[in-house]
Amino acid sequence: MTRRYLFTSESVTEGHPDKICDQISDTILDALLSQDERSRVAAEVVVNTGLLLITGEITSKAQVNFVDLARKKIAEIGYTDTDNGFSANSCSVLVALDEQSPDIAQGVTTAQESREEMSEDELDAIGAGDQGLMFGFACNETPEMMPLPISLAHRVSRRLTAVRKAGQLPYLRPDGKTQVTVAYEDGRPVGIDTILISTQHTATIDNITDEVAVQEKIKEDLWAAVVEPVFSEIDIKPDDETRFLVNPTGKFVIGGPQGDAGLTGRKIIVDTYGGYSRHGGGAFSGKDPTKVDRSAAYAARYVAKNIVAAGLADKCEVQLSYAIGVARPVSMMIETFGTAKVEEERLLELVKQHFELRPAGIIQAFNLRKLPSLRGGRFYQDVAAYGHFGRPDLDLPWEQIDKAAVLRDALTQQLSVSRG
Repeated sequence: MTRRYLFTSESVTEGHPDKICDQISDTILDALLSQDERSRVAAEVVVNTGLLLITGEITSKAQVNFVDLARKKIAEIGYTDTDNGFSANSCSVLVALDEQSPDIAQGVTTAQESREEMSEDELDAIGAGDQGLMFGFACNETPEMMPLPISLAHRVSRRLTAVRKAGQLPYLRPDGKTQVTVAYEDGRPVGIDTILISTQHTATIDNITDEVAVQEKIKEDLWAAVVEPVFSEIDIKPDDETRFLVNPTGKFVIGGPQGDAGLTGRKIIVDTYGGYSRHGGGAFSGKDPTKVDRSAAYAARYVAKNIVAAGLADKCEVQLSYAIGVARPVSMMIETFGTAKVEEERLLELVKQHFELRPAGIIQAFNLRKLPSLRGGRFYQDVAAYGHFGRPDLDLPWEQIDKAAVLRDALTQQLSVSRG
């Protein structure tokens, strides 16, 4: 019997209060690492009406104007109008930062840490910046090997922001959320059940003041300017049965930090796989690469994606866990949901042989300390909105599939030996 079910994922635009915080946290990280690659950063941001607070723990030799960085990022996102209740030039910016705890630092700081290439002993000597568990996931539902619902939700969010910034729909404001519900049959996507867009907007549009007429205008414009261009690029499209919901409460004029407080790290499901895969609970933004919440989650995605790209499974979830001050993972697990072409135990052995999963090794392999300076002072802030994974618009080291051929060849050799 065919099993049919619905699965939903959401995304948010860069003007969402929580995403403002993520982007500012990562803008701070970019600035600090650009000047001092050994910066220790745990930057947290809070926003509310007319207020932005930068807090957390930072140890760095870099000289950074945190207030100026925050205001520039807010303006880039699009909050330049005081009528929004939050504006780059008028909001108060408070800074309350401490240095990293020496109890944490002692487990990850060594004299060799800044070397270009480290020996095995040196890699083993640099431990994880914290304990925790991380998940990485990949599947063959999309070219970027992401689940279709989160891929579509992000595409709609990016398009919503693009038409706002281009002035195509001048009444749009920065805050917004999207949601896509995909119909599945026997584990494969077959249709689009629901598309939901909630977007901040001006009170009147083209001199239309009636609220119902305003929402009808927004709905019509969003279908033509956002939905149709997004779905023209994929095979599965909306049909006559697809529901299209826009601003279900009736209007969305008050938004951004005026409508809701924001906080760094509160959109961890949006940042990852849209709920399709498990999550270890750790946020990414504002954390330097010694924090395995971030770097090991990137490594786990890299492992999972290469397994799928190699054709060894249709779906793959990788779990890693770490102890503070200990370099090698405490545990590793691979789950392929019955789609693996070989035993999962064999896949795990291949991963242990061909992937570097010690924190210092991950940093070295992905060049995580140097990327901000190599890319003009901005790298992490660009992944802080619209997802850290499956980004065809960005060149991300953990999205490469350079290990796929290595895994296939190694497996072929193993099987040849075992058959004797």
